[in-house]
Amino acid sequence: IRPDLLPYTVDRNPYKHGRFTPGTRIPILHPDRIAADRPDYVLVLPWNLRAELVEQLSFVHDWGGRLVFPIPELSVVEPGTVVPSTVEVKS
Repeated sequence: IRPDLLPYTVDRNPYKHGRFTPGTRIPILHPDRIAADRPDYVLVLPWNLRAELVEQLSFVHDWGGRLVFPIPELSVVEPGTVVPSTVEVKS
């Protein structure tokens, strides 16, 4: 993944803002950038924090945006979807 495909990533840690992801040079910005840009899809990589991140990013659904979790299997959280607090991982 390069910056031409993924223009930025976000992190709540203020010490990461203004820095870049290792090896890809994708800028790390404050999560408020998501609300400013209002993307149709938000790629969420930390699948093990799914319930917490769905709650934190619930504002994405205000404009019809969707959350995409590619791991452990591809799933899209549609607006109004209730997400269980635990995710079963199939081995």
